[in-house]
Amino acid sequence: MRAIAICLILCASSLSGCLEDERVKLPPPEEPSLPDGTFVTGPDGLEIEGEPLPMNFVFSDVGEEGAEPSIGVTSSGCIFFIAFEKPMRSCDHGKTWVDTSDITQAFFTNDPYGWVDPITDRVFNIHMMGLWTTWIGWSDDDGETWAANPHDSGAVPINDHIKLGSGPWTDEGYGLQPLRYETAVYFCFNKLLYISCYTSYDGGATFEAGGDIVGLATTNGGLHGAITTAPDGTVYLPPRVATPSIILSKDNGLTWEERTMGEDVGTPNPRKNGEVATDTESNAYNIWVGGDQGVYMSRSTDSGDTWEQTSIRISPIEVISATFPHTSAGDPGRIAVTYLGSENASALGQPNIDGEPWDGNAHYAPSNVSHYLYVTYSLNALDPEPVFHTQRVSKDPIQVGSICLNSGDCRDIGGSNRNLLDFNDLHIDLEGRVYIAFADGCTGTCATGNDTTAENSRSRQGSVYYLGSGPSLYESVGDLAEFTPSSAAFEAPIPRYFFPVFFATFVVVPASLKGSRSLL
Repeated sequence: MRAIAICLILCASSLSGCLEDERVKLPPPEEPSLPDGTFVTGPDGLEIEGEPLPMNFVFSDVGEEGAEPSIGVTSSGCIFFIAFEKPMRSCDHGKTWVDTSDITQAFFTNDPYGWVDPITDRVFNIHMMGLWTTWIGWSDDDGETWAANPHDSGAVPINDHIKLGSGPWTDEGYGLQPLRYETAVYFCFNKLLYISCYTSYDGGATFEAGGDIVGLATTNGGLHGAITTAPDGTVYLPPRVATPSIILSKDNGLTWEERTMGEDVGTPNPRKNGEVATDTESNAYNIWVGGDQGVYMSRSTDSGDTWEQTSIRISPIEVISATFPHTSAGDPGRIAVTYLGSENASALGQPNIDGEPWDGNAHYAPSNVSHYLYVTYSLNALDPEPVFHTQRVSKDPIQVGSICLNSGDCRDIGGSNRNLLDFNDLHIDLEGRVYIAFADGCTGTCATGNDTTAENSRSRQGSVYYLGSGPSLYESVGDLAEFTPSSAAFEAPIPRYFFPVFFATFVVVPASLKGSRSLL
């Protein structure tokens, strides 16, 4: 019996040891990970420790086609989404949209653009008419009434990319004009091989001052991005070139200078233009897509005189393809950037649409690549080591397969892959809330997953995402909350400005004809 007891004790001891060994071999608990499509990164695009910013974005379907849209928000809270011929307005936070155009506005377009002056609330609705002129419309009462001027752009045909913007007057150059509208209004467009920029004294009704910008960063046919004006009056225009560059003016467009940056990352080919944001202290942030298909940034803290020559990566390295970047800023260091991107790293090296190994360029993306809408925030973008918070905002793809970035090299893949055209847009309202305008190419059965193919991703549905809750780009505002039902009411404002125009041929729509779509 004693021998049996000893054996039992030994077996138990041995078993205990085995069990203990088994417990030791159990894998360690997994570290908590960020939600899918959420990234916190440093200036090299690599993940760093930190909690993601709490951001919730609200989607709105504009109800109309809306390739290469523009967006702006007036002080009353009305959102304007401008694409093609229709200046669409929502005054209930995207719940409903109406076409505000009347008989004074362009009845067709070859290239649309919209702008809301954040100082005067003037809404601009402009359209390229063929290759010869631009139809410029404006409203001072949230689109209730409009005026217009078929602006003569000159004898040399416009090529593309009409842009309009506004900003403060300076104490130099055209700013010395004594009789003027509250803000300087700028109109730029490319003329085949160069850029033309004009300044208006009367709020965009006429453009008497300006001319051709020849010899400055115009090596790609004079194509360029949006006009951005800093609080100190410096005007920025980003051209589409191999070496990221900025054209700027400090005298309201009388003279222009060029600065370069980003030689360490360059740009891809075909390429899209970069875009510029300026904050409340006139610091400037130039963003673009680099040669490796990441989104990069260079900063200037001296009104554009000098720029960092070492580029900062905004997009996470997991986003291996990016295009259509746009940006806005609030207080110093507080910026938001949007872009279309893909995380389909497994497709790299696979045959692209031309049968060559794919390098992430959206123009050549194979049919198994899905592009989503991303937003990247930074609340310390001026720091030596800024932190970037990125969120994949769209729940389904914006485009499947290739996105044509060169109108001379588009493909018919179940329809033209040129469906999204040239750009998206991002702006903030007076609270520092972000609004994004884009065209959705993957809708219906493509979005539901029933037929998510490149051939079925050729829509161009006008769409908006805006920040429902999350950090304002103005520090004093703090965290923004969701809109409440009581804040959705809209009352048409009384026009804020009356400014006589003596030299323009323009028309003001009578109230009796409001809403008519017939031609003059």
